[in-house]
Amino acid sequence: MHSADSQPYDNEAELIKALLSNEATAFEYLVARYHMQMRTVASAIIGEAFADDVVQDAWISAITNLPTFAGRSRLSTWLMQIVANGAKTRLRKEKRQVSLDKDWQAIDEEFDHRQHWRQDVLPWDIDTPEALATNQQLVAIIEKAFIALPAMQRAVIEMHDLHQMPMPEICNILDVSASNARVLLHRARHFVRQKITQFQEQA
Repeated sequence: MHSADSQPYDNEAELIKALLSNEATAFEYLVARYHMQMRTVASAIIGEAFADDVVQDAWISAITNLPTFAGRSRLSTWLMQIVANGAKTRLRKEKRQVSLDKDWQAIDEEFDHRQHWRQDVLPWDIDTPEALATNQQLVAIIEKAFIALPAMQRAVIEMHDLHQMPMPEICNILDVSASNARVLLHRARHFVRQKITQFQEQA
């Protein structure tokens, strides 16, 4: 099986041609290269419990619809859109539909021009055993905060901040405008920052 790091195909067109010819090595390469990224997108939207099911359904849909792939986007973006749409559909079935609050209050002052927090959220010395224990507690707080986020906010912050995906690609995958994605990201960061601040004040 090809690894995700190997490049057996010179370009995407060659890979698609091999896939349409039902070459087993092409499918192995595709799965090795994109499966984990697809799972990241699925789990970011709907959580761990349903992520594997969503990705499995997405692969079936992708393989079935590959002959209709028009090449208007990268193959990777197309795959991520399929899994994102599947995750959002599953989310609606689970009756956890999330809407975007249109009258949010701007919180830009908490972030610099690079959209990073202006104040360090880890002010302690991480070299001490006490600090390491505190950091472990902080990680748990952050994980709980991420889980508590509305699905679309969680998806944007995980893709952008944790997995370093570019914002235009996130917008394409989630089918949201740049302005809405920015709102989702800021609201998610604000919520996580509040939880971190509460933890630090109690520590």
